[in-house]
Amino acid sequence: MTLSPQGQGEASRLDAARVSPNWCAMMQTGPTSHSYMSQRLKLHYADWGNAGAPPLLLVHGGRDHCRSWDWVAQQLSADWHVIAPDLRGHGDSQWAADGCYGVMDHVYDLAQLIHQMDAGPVTIVAHSLGGNISLRYTGLYPDKVKKLVAIEGLGPSPTMQAERAKVAFADRWRKWIVDKRAAAGRLPKRYPTLQAALERMRSENAYLTAEQARHLTVHGANRNEDGSYSWKFDNHLMVWPFYDMPEDEVEALWGQINCPTLLMYGANSWASNPEKDGRLVHFNTARVVEFADAGHWLHHDQFDRFMAELKAFL
Repeated sequence: MTLSPQGQGEASRLDAARVSPNWCAMMQTGPTSHSYMSQRLKLHYADWGNAGAPPLLLVHGGRDHCRSWDWVAQQLSADWHVIAPDLRGHGDSQWAADGCYGVMDHVYDLAQLIHQMDAGPVTIVAHSLGGNISLRYTGLYPDKVKKLVAIEGLGPSPTMQAERAKVAFADRWRKWIVDKRAAAGRLPKRYPTLQAALERMRSENAYLTAEQARHLTVHGANRNEDGSYSWKFDNHLMVWPFYDMPEDEVEALWGQINCPTLLMYGANSWASNPEKDGRLVHFNTARVVEFADAGHWLHHDQFDRFMAELKAFL
């Protein structure tokens, strides 16, 4: 989760004395903000400069934002042209008017960004939903991706999919309608102070340092007119589409990937390791790395080891 430009400025005024020198240095050398159009939506991305270097995209996960990659981008921007998009409905990107966020639409947005940048082949590092999107894009356009890193990006495990399949299709459809109706009537939660939002952020991931949690909160929330704070992401993102492309078609896309691929997993995450659940067989060029003492956000939970693995792979 993240915060808007006005929230960023307000946060720095509210609590500048408690912000570490490292955090301040990051803000002084941060990226520039840009936008592009995709399916009539104005989508945002952060550009870390160094335009003459090879392009590298950092694609965040669900209910996250592009500035969650700042620590990674800082270490890579000397050698790469780092671009970090906000997915539709996230960060500083526009929300979809119908509140529907299918993976196919996200893939289109990524394809549109790469097309408009006239960049390729690109290197992609992606997390969770971003990994799912990037894996499908790479299967569709294998010549457009030079190397791919997907952090827990394969989606639900075979066990989770089997449990879901036990529910009749019509029942799943009806539940989606009920959940969408509820989401339409749900107002974004308001936190009275930035500190209250920060505490919520820390409750979601006990691995975060105080500096990490604050940075993610500052960039992940907007300040409302009444002075309260709300997360930037669209509430409709809480309701996942009830129908996606068939799993065998997804697996076929994975089989079309021909670039070096690194699949990363946290040992303490809910996500299922494909080396253990059998899904790795669908890849031709992938290997798996599992991090001990790390959860779903392993690039935050074990940052130094993550960067060592990433730099060696790149």
